[in-house]
Amino acid sequence: MKIGFRTLKTAIGVALSVFIAQSLGLQYFTAAGILTLLCIQKSRKQSFQAALSRLFACLISLFASTLLFEAIGYGAYTFLVLLLFFIPLTVRLGIHQGIASSIVIVMHVYMHGQWEWSFFLNEICVILIGLGVALAVNWYMPSIDKELNRHKDQVDGLIAAILKEISLYLKEGQTSWDGKELLLLGDTLRKASELAVLDDENSLHRKDNSYRHYFGLKRRQYEILDRMLPAVSGISIQMEQGHRIGELIEEMNAHMSGGIPSPHLGEKLRSIREFHKLLPMPVTRDEFENRASLYAVANELERFIETL
Repeated sequence: MKIGFRTLKTAIGVALSVFIAQSLGLQYFTAAGILTLLCIQKSRKQSFQAALSRLFACLISLFASTLLFEAIGYGAYTFLVLLLFFIPLTVRLGIHQGIASSIVIVMHVYMHGQWEWSFFLNEICVILIGLGVALAVNWYMPSIDKELNRHKDQVDGLIAAILKEISLYLKEGQTSWDGKELLLLGDTLRKASELAVLDDENSLHRKDNSYRHYFGLKRRQYEILDRMLPAVSGISIQMEQGHRIGELIEEMNAHMSGGIPSPHLGEKLRSIREFHKLLPMPVTRDEFENRASLYAVANELERFIETL
């Protein structure tokens, strides 16, 4: 059985918050552990948002439930009135994450059975200990740069493989490629984007996220390739202009793999397209359809070059 880092932090946080609350002699000290448990999230940002929403929700529930119980009576029927008012209010205020933890505070008010300042102070201390320990324990986040860089290498390799197959098909007119790299690319980008968002949320003071920008750019390239492939597969005959575009894709792939910028790719594509305009009009339907597919490939290739 493998124990994850988040599980370890949760166990330590719950034990620590209960220990602190109990050591201070607070009533209902176990509630501090419940609040800590609910607030430890995947990232610092998520934990901070969870703690903030629970803080406001718990304070509102503490005062609102006390007023209702004092006005209507300490009976189970008061919960009906309270929840009909409290739940829509938390949703409207955007703090509905704190509904569950707030009900714990409401139960304390109900069991205590009377209004007292000492009880209010007790509950506020329990809330602050539970939320404070959660934020403190969750502040340390291990670096995920290694995993992000691994996904980055995978994405680069998959895009290079796809471009190589497209180039080969345009130049030679045949390939045994099954297209699995495109499916893998989509799945890898999804996982990488989720990690990049997590990395961004763990860096609260950083204004830019190079990983998030990078994978966003690669997502655009993936979408272009996904649109380009049906047009490539619609080319059934070898054409000189197709061979030229295939060579351009091969050159572009070499520049991308080597990390070398090539500002002349767009200009080369425009010259190829000017060459296409000088060719005689297609004679057969088959030739017309193939040229139309090649035109669509050139359009998508132009969009791809713009992302470099």
